[in-house]
Amino acid sequence: MENDKTLEEMMQELEECTVRIEAGEMSLEESFEAFKSGMELVKQCNESIDKVEKQVMMLMDDGTVEPLDKE
Repeated sequence: MENDKTLEEMMQELEECTVRIEAGEMSLEESFEAFKSGMELVKQCNESIDKVEKQVMMLMDDGTVEPLDKE
């Protein structure tokens, strides 16, 4: 599943999920769904950060970056 959202957008959504859950105004089922959505966002954020970290590690001495997926 490809994600077109930026890391910043995902982090904002995660923060919004957290605020909604902490407000305590949702039913248990709604809270659970918000929690599941939040956990998926955490996973996507981690994947995005990992990809950037790998690119940084592959940074060549001359300042170029090798592509991770050579498509």
